[in-house]
Amino acid sequence: MSLVWTPLPPGKLQIVQKLKPPLAQGLLGTDHLGRDVASMLMVGAWNSLSIAVLAVTMGALAGTLLGVTVAARRGWFEAIMMRANDVIFALPPILSAMMLGALLGTGRRTAIIAIAVFMVPVFARVTASAALQVWSRDYVLAARGAGKGGVRITVDHVLPNIANQIIVQVTIQLGLAILTEAGLSFLGLGMAPPAPTWGRMLADAQTYLGRAPWLAILPGLAIALTVFGFNMLGDGLRDLLDPREKGRR
Repeated sequence: MSLVWTPLPPGKLQIVQKLKPPLAQGLLGTDHLGRDVASMLMVGAWNSLSIAVLAVTMGALAGTLLGVTVAARRGWFEAIMMRANDVIFALPPILSAMMLGALLGTGRRTAIIAIAVFMVPVFARVTASAALQVWSRDYVLAARGAGKGGVRITVDHVLPNIANQIIVQVTIQLGLAILTEAGLSFLGLGMAPPAPTWGRMLADAQTYLGRAPWLAILPGLAIALTVFGFNMLGDGLRDLLDPREKGRR
């Protein structure tokens, strides 16, 4: 696939062309193995974004289901689930990835699961808070009086009214997932070599900071701009979907 949309195969080694600066060999130069940096950044973007999207999707689905269930059940179920969320939230995703790596082995699957597990309590808290507000509305009380059950009310009234907040949270968490994936790859807990990721490119560039600073600058910029872009998108969606939030600024 990379042969179609990248200038060169990202795994092609050209030792005689190693550490060439941008424009001297290719658009963005070459790394310590002579691989084309532009091609590696492009494939690394695909790898990093695909992990982030899958992890956030899994975390959002599980967290949303947990959040709406907590709002519907309340009582002892709410207390147990929220305390369990606190325990998960207290564990950084990198620590979770290290524990999962010991059980499953390092790689793409471990990175996705570690990030997804970290996302579950975030979405559960946001969803539960928003859903509790909806459950107190008059139209929900009227639906309960009409004999609708908790599942029906959640599907018909709660989820449609909190969907905007979930969408905004997904966008914001995508930026955090990109940053987390880069950290995992930097520590060797992400995708297995030779698949390029932005975090591994940063890790490989450490030895050559003096001779080839672009090897660290380029993936660092890619990470920073992507995270910044998702954060700006989240802020824009919040203003668009919730006019009250815009008025507070």
